[in-house]
Amino acid sequence: MKNKSKTKKLAILGASYLQVPLVVKAKSLGLETHCFSWEVGAVAKELVDYFYPISVTEKELILEKCKQIGIDGIVTIATDLPVPTISFIAEKMRLIGNTEKSAFISTNKMAMRIAFATRNLPIPLFFNEKEIIERKDIPFPLIVKPTDRSGSRGIQIVYSRSELNEAIRVAKNISLNKEVIIESFIEGREISVETISFKGKHKIITYTDKVTTGPPHFVELEHHQPAKLSNSIIEHVDEITLASLEALEIINGASHVELKITEDGDIYIIEVGARMGGDFIGSHLVELSTGFDYLKAVIDVALDCYTAQLLSAIQCKNQSGVLFNSLNNCKNSDKLLESGNYHIIYHDTTEPIKLNFTNSNDRSGYKIYQIKE
Repeated sequence: MKNKSKTKKLAILGASYLQVPLVVKAKSLGLETHCFSWEVGAVAKELVDYFYPISVTEKELILEKCKQIGIDGIVTIATDLPVPTISFIAEKMRLIGNTEKSAFISTNKMAMRIAFATRNLPIPLFFNEKEIIERKDIPFPLIVKPTDRSGSRGIQIVYSRSELNEAIRVAKNISLNKEVIIESFIEGREISVETISFKGKHKIITYTDKVTTGPPHFVELEHHQPAKLSNSIIEHVDEITLASLEALEIINGASHVELKITEDGDIYIIEVGARMGGDFIGSHLVELSTGFDYLKAVIDVALDCYTAQLLSAIQCKNQSGVLFNSLNNCKNSDKLLESGNYHIIYHDTTEPIKLNFTNSNDRSGYKIYQIKE
């Protein structure tokens, strides 16, 4: 099914601002870009060679079009919604990707938890709606989440049965499949691990520190690379990260593994995305801090031309991060400015700054920085 012409054709699912860095990278590599997305908010529409106003969930329609085009690879970054469609098309057209089973358990939080539990991996206690309602001894506090959304949408910590019932109602309304998962709350430091995989071989690229608003919604405000971790913690984090990828049967592409580390050094898997981390983590911070061209690597994997040199050790050891505009992180921004090698690489000063965040869409504006070694 692969295209035999000189210019390779890459299908990109999604056209929001999240996909713009991917489109720009693909164009810089001389690829012909074909983008599928609904038109609302499709800011990448004007950048791609061909745009098709088809929802990323319409997998049969996209498959038919991709066959007509003769695509060589299909990819998205920083969002879960297109992941099942990408796996469906990759399997049907014998392109590089993950299986449909892997895509499902990587995008459904309940299926993900079950996959981890089957392998005895460290995870919070978890319940479905029926189980938690029927329990008499509810282990508060709990985190309520839609099973199929990201970006902190519908997430809330609860401390009582009345709060639990309301949080379940809200999460179900936000969920696409109208299902929720309820988990025990793990107190601790939150980090993520950024990885790349190709034909079952995994590479850990770097570690990211996260700062959130805290309860009740835990909206992410800052990300900093590399996270400062002891060698013993890194060894344990690496072991759990690789085990989580195996449990979800992820063999190709980027992954974003979210973990919590308690004061006692216990590590729990919170979530895994079978794609780059959002919030500029994958599209900007990784290359700024490590020198690793993450966007090119993701494209090369999709096109089945990932090279051995990309598996080499990370040499560059800069620092980078993103601070979303909020009243909470002004002090952190001031501290960074005191560093002599601090550089603002990108910024967006969108106003006004909201006082109360319930999900990542409530944030407005950001600064992306780099501190060179």
